[in-house]
Amino acid sequence: MSERPIGDYAVLSDCRSAALVSGAGSVDWLCFPRFDGPAVFARLLDQDAGHWSIRPVGPAEVSRRYLPGTLVLETTFRTRTGTAVLLDALALGKRERGHAMGKSSPGALLRQLTCTYGRLDIAVEFAPRPEFGLVQPVMAPVAGGLIARGGAHALMLSTGLSLNVAGSTARGEVRLQDGDRLGFALSTAPAWERGPKPWPGRRIRRRLGDTGAGWRSWSTLHGAYTGPWQEQVRQSGRVLRALTYVPSGAIVAAATTSLPETVGGTRNWDYRYTWVRDASLTLQALATATCKQEKVDFFTFLAQAAATQLERGVDLQVMYGIGGEHDLSERVLPHLSGWRGSTPVRVGNGAWRQRQLDVYGELLDAAHQTLPHDVPLDPPVCAFLRQCADAAAHRWADPDQGIWEGRGPGRHFLHSKLMCWVALDRAIALAPALSAEDRVTDWQRIREQIREAIENRGFNHQTRAFTQAFDGEQLDASALMLPLVGFLPGDDPRVRSTVETIARQLTDSRGLVRRYLQDDIDDCEGAFLLCTFWLAQALALTGQPARARKVFEDALSHANDVGLLPEEVDTRTGEALGNFPQAFSHIGLINAALAIRAAEAAPEPHADTRLRPPNE
Repeated sequence: MSERPIGDYAVLSDCRSAALVSGAGSVDWLCFPRFDGPAVFARLLDQDAGHWSIRPVGPAEVSRRYLPGTLVLETTFRTRTGTAVLLDALALGKRERGHAMGKSSPGALLRQLTCTYGRLDIAVEFAPRPEFGLVQPVMAPVAGGLIARGGAHALMLSTGLSLNVAGSTARGEVRLQDGDRLGFALSTAPAWERGPKPWPGRRIRRRLGDTGAGWRSWSTLHGAYTGPWQEQVRQSGRVLRALTYVPSGAIVAAATTSLPETVGGTRNWDYRYTWVRDASLTLQALATATCKQEKVDFFTFLAQAAATQLERGVDLQVMYGIGGEHDLSERVLPHLSGWRGSTPVRVGNGAWRQRQLDVYGELLDAAHQTLPHDVPLDPPVCAFLRQCADAAAHRWADPDQGIWEGRGPGRHFLHSKLMCWVALDRAIALAPALSAEDRVTDWQRIREQIREAIENRGFNHQTRAFTQAFDGEQLDASALMLPLVGFLPGDDPRVRSTVETIARQLTDSRGLVRRYLQDDIDDCEGAFLLCTFWLAQALALTGQPARARKVFEDALSHANDVGLLPEEVDTRTGEALGNFPQAFSHIGLINAALAIRAAEAAPEPHADTRLRPPNE
């Protein structure tokens, strides 16, 4: 059973796959060659499911950071006798820069340890367990390192350090003096090939430099934001880029699977896929940094992945595989004990079969913010977005599973209706680009029907708030989206009372916001950082920037030492919960920072700078 806190991990990415490295210098999660591939190291979910550690022998003080403008991790170990610095990165392609970052990543995990003072003894332990720990590979020394064979891929560990192999684990110790350096590279190749070639030390050093330069060039192109929490906003942009699968343009919701929303609970889902909702919101957040190529890649990916679905009258899937796969059938890995005993551990995600009507709104809102309004779009993208608007118009009155993906019967969720309104609102503004001027009258008529339904059936006068579902009483933090998407202004009395009611009833003692109070699966669900950032943003839009800043800081205080945010926070202990790092949380940070910056610059409540409704 894995016990290490989720917040102890830092993420590495080559924009194709991801690794998580603990504060103790252990790679406890790595999926090759894609985000959604079988894990080579999965100690994150089971103590015996694979890891690769590099650490001093004996006690050491540890500090770490990302090198400025990059996701190259620098961990510093200080012992009684010496200091060593460990650099970790998933390699980018040779001399990749800017928008091209990740296009030709070689699929290699690079690690370099340098003694910078005194002397110290270092222990290395390499224990790959492919296919989520099912495979214990056969290891053999080769020139330049060792090779591990077992399962679908061969693994090459390139190193000049002599390692002792016992079964499926290799170990070694070495004493480093000031100026000594050790380089490692882990690469892979299909098992039927001869195997990957070893990387010499000079190549490891060169590609670490290339990788740092690649991230810095991307950060320079996409670091336009200035204002409050500037570094945190820019770091969040890098995290969102790290969750992008560059070959297709897909964006994953998180780098991991089955990290629970409740310790010991069953809400342990696989987030290594592209949700239409999450990816659309990611695109909006990245638009802050003028990520032009990302928006083109994403809409092209989605139009291709969803080709013919809407034409056949089938709902747009809420999620796809990062290569455009439709079937994401869920299965359980019973041999894994789970993080802190939280089972089942799952791969795949059954939510792909759900109906979630809000996706049309998020998708068209992203298009509205990132695509030109007056120039016809490419025919496939144009046709796809028209179909999305028509689907929202035809299906808005149907029940669905909603934003929180409840696995019970469908309901008439307010947030789903709201986002259908957004879909039509944005489609009307985009009509020239969509070659859809003939649809505008119908879209306007249905948009007004949705508005009337939300205002008449969504607001509960007893609770003084918009509620989770039509004609209901239960509060839901997703009602905070009403001013965020421009449905109602921040000074509307119903908006103000909804914000105040949610702040009073859904906020815990740490100042964090729960999604809702009842839970049909697990008790004691954690508070959601996305919802907390929504509250900060809504407070800014209601003309309360000082309160908004306090809520923002409460949420931000749960970022870890390298600026990564989880999905949830345990309301009792303050620990990170859920898959990690979580795109939704970093999206919320960016948008709330923008709203607070605007509120502090304006004397009166104003329109949201992120989700401004179109002029008609």
